[in-house]
Amino acid sequence: MNGELVVVDDVAQAFAERVVEAFRERPNEEFRIALSGGETARRCYERLATVGADTIDWWKVDIYWGDERAVPLDHHESNYCLARESLLEKVGAANMVYPMECELGADPYQFRIGELDAIDVIHLGLGSDGHTASLFPGSPALDADPGRLVVMNHDPSGNNPLERMTLTFSGIQRGRLVLVTVEGEQKSEALARVAAGDDIPAARVTAPELVWLADPAAAGALPR
Repeated sequence: MNGELVVVDDVAQAFAERVVEAFRERPNEEFRIALSGGETARRCYERLATVGADTIDWWKVDIYWGDERAVPLDHHESNYCLARESLLEKVGAANMVYPMECELGADPYQFRIGELDAIDVIHLGLGSDGHTASLFPGSPALDADPGRLVVMNHDPSGNNPLERMTLTFSGIQRGRLVLVTVEGEQKSEALARVAAGDDIPAARVTAPELVWLADPAAAGALPR
C-alpha cells in the first residue's frame, strides 16, 4: 500500500485536523487545497468549516478541485456545489476559487495546475469499485501521458454515467499532502484491495505524503 493508513473513529475530524496542521506549516504563504465530492467529503468540509474557523485565514486559501461532473456548477451533483454549501458559504470567503468547468474542456485547468509549484492538500475519496477522483477502472485517464495533469474522462462500466474532468495520477502527485478519506463497510473491500496492492486505480496513487484516513467499518476487511 502506498502511503500511511490511519484508522480513526471520526474521519471528518481527523481530516479537518490534518488540513489545519498543513495550513499552520505554511503561515506566511498562500495555501492551496483541492476538494473532492461525495457524502464523506461533505462531512469533512462541514467539520473543516468548524475546526478551521479560528485557525485558518481563509483569505490566504486558494480552492481547486480534484474532479468534477459535467453538470452546471449549481447542479446538485456538482462537486463545486457541494463544497460551496458545506464549506465556502460557512467560512464566508476564500482568496481565490477555481472550479472545474467541464464545458471548457480540460486544457484551461491543465494550464492552471501546470503553473503551480504544488498544491498543499489534495483531498480524495475511494469508490467501492476502486476509483479515486474520477479515475475509473478501465478508463482512458489511467493511461494519460505523464505530462497531462488534467483530462476529461468517463466510466466505461456506465455506473457513473456523467462525463468528468479529473486530475490524473501526475496531477495528484502535485499535492504536498494527499488525504484519502474512506468511511463505511461498503468501502471495506476496496480499501483491502488497495492495501493488497491490487490493480485498481486508487492503489496507483502516489504523492510526497499520502495518508489514508479510514473508519473502523471501512478497515474491517484489512488483515489483522
